[in-house]
Amino acid sequence: MEARLNLMTNPATGKLMKHFIAMHRIISESSVPATTQHLVTLRASQINGCSVCTDMHSKDALHAGETQDRLNLVAAWREAGAFTEAERAALELTEQGTRVADAAGGVSDDVWANAAKYYDEDQLATLVCLISLINTANRLNIIVQQPVGNYQPGMLH
Repeated sequence: MEARLNLMTNPATGKLMKHFIAMHRIISESSVPATTQHLVTLRASQINGCSVCTDMHSKDALHAGETQDRLNLVAAWREAGAFTEAERAALELTEQGTRVADAAGGVSDDVWANAAKYYDEDQLATLVCLISLINTANRLNIIVQQPVGNYQPGMLH
């Protein structure tokens, strides 16, 4: 399968994608733990059904030292005892921020307050941007039918 559109080489999208990748780099350098960032991007990608991003972020997480057991449990994080309370707060924020069409109120005050227990204002801002960015990446890849499977850890970083 070939993508409908090459987002990197197309003149209209190529410049935008460079900025998109640069935004991801800035987020990756933040004080939000890399482990949490990997969990957030993986969970949003699972919810959105983006095979490209699910593949990419699980490979990046493994490469960064995450365990296969924890990655296997991300989709069932509520029932799994493998995640810290801070990670759970970030995963809940991710789910509500990703499922905005499903949740009439968007992100609830309770979920926001819980995340604020574990993350300072700059970290919350980073999480909000990361959740927004991964949801955009999911949609881009799904719309252009980006083929899955060729990603190697660090290719886009």
